[in-house]
Amino acid sequence: MTLCPCGSGRGYDECCAPLLAGAAAATPEALMRSRYTAFVRHDIGYLERTLAPESAGDFDRAETETWAKEAQWQRLEVRGAALAEENGSRGTVEFVAHYRFRGKTFAHHELGVFRKEDGRWLYVDGEINPKTAPRAAAKVGRNDPCPCGSGKKYKKCCGA
Repeated sequence: MTLCPCGSGRGYDECCAPLLAGAAAATPEALMRSRYTAFVRHDIGYLERTLAPESAGDFDRAETETWAKEAQWQRLEVRGAALAEENGSRGTVEFVAHYRFRGKTFAHHELGVFRKEDGRWLYVDGEINPKTAPRAAAKVGRNDPCPCGSGKKYKKCCGA
């Protein structure tokens, strides 16, 4: 069994192969993973077929083919996936594609946007290097209970 290039941990024949052969992806993440696999396998036709109509005009087949063939695809890291609408017709996938191109190492970080049309997921567009929400830490006053759960005041515990 050959592992699928998409990093799912499943075999290629049961993971991305059916999608590249024409089966519909069940989720935006499955489509994203299959598109990465299409880059690895140089299946430019699949990349073109899985684009939303409004994105197809920006697709440069020759440039994409050169990139796919010259890159050494290392791994795909999926950081998160979510359905964005109640009816499940839009979704997002945050991912990082790691590869080497012309002797340099790259990490393509993107928040991809996907839409379901006629039962098939399509890639719409994406935000490169998306900003994550800053972590918010609650302010603890000196006389507030310590957040560690000791029952002591913050100033007498972790704030000392």
